[in-house]
Amino acid sequence: MSGTPVLRVRDLTARIAGQEVVHGVTFDVPASGVTAVLGRNGVGKTSTLRAVLGLIERSGEVELDGVRVDAERTDRIVRRGVGYVPEDREVFAGLTVAENLRLADRGGSGGATPERRALVDALFPDLVARAQQRAGTLSGGQQQMVSLARALLNDNRILLVDEPTKGLAPRIVGEVAEALAAAAQTVPILLVEQNLQVVERLAERVVVIDAGRVVHTGPARELLDDADRVQRLLGVHAERPADETAEPEAAR
Repeated sequence: MSGTPVLRVRDLTARIAGQEVVHGVTFDVPASGVTAVLGRNGVGKTSTLRAVLGLIERSGEVELDGVRVDAERTDRIVRRGVGYVPEDREVFAGLTVAENLRLADRGGSGGATPERRALVDALFPDLVARAQQRAGTLSGGQQQMVSLARALLNDNRILLVDEPTKGLAPRIVGEVAEALAAAAQTVPILLVEQNLQVVERLAERVVVIDAGRVVHTGPARELLDDADRVQRLLGVHAERPADETAEPEAAR
């Protein structure tokens, strides 16, 4: 991996309610493209993202663009240019789509610019049409689009995206993957994802976590082409669709 990583994580340990859930995790995220975090359910993938952001108790080193941020509050880390799309979307249900996006605008030099707004409008035309609709009345897929749009609205150095296709219908999975692929052209993404077809489509590199520890890092293609290793590390079969143009299946 060439160049300086946008995110460096060293010996990251995290606790929830006093219980250690992440154990000495170390990995780098390149300054471009998509890095996928893989692993079975409940092994610490989401906790790793939350620890990077300081949302849970943590120790270890986290560097953003070469600057240590592990002692900083979450809001300061976000203002340094870290966008976060949580697993449960967390839209403001009682507010309109437009109001959700306005609240996400950080303002200042890192906030929404006309170019960023134009990008979001181009990626999510359905949200433009539903700007005055309350977010709580949207479908799950549309709420996911709102969550992604909020993160993309600001000028971020990196996006942390947690299970964006979980529970979505196949057609919506494809739309979310398309939006992430377009976003990755402008900002590096650290992506937690269970759907291996989406990972194959988007990711250049993978970090595999098991029982709160990193057990594999490397090129995505190298892992996904090794069915035995996929089965051993992830407990699933790396099946390819018979029709390469078919839409990805919804995450299970």
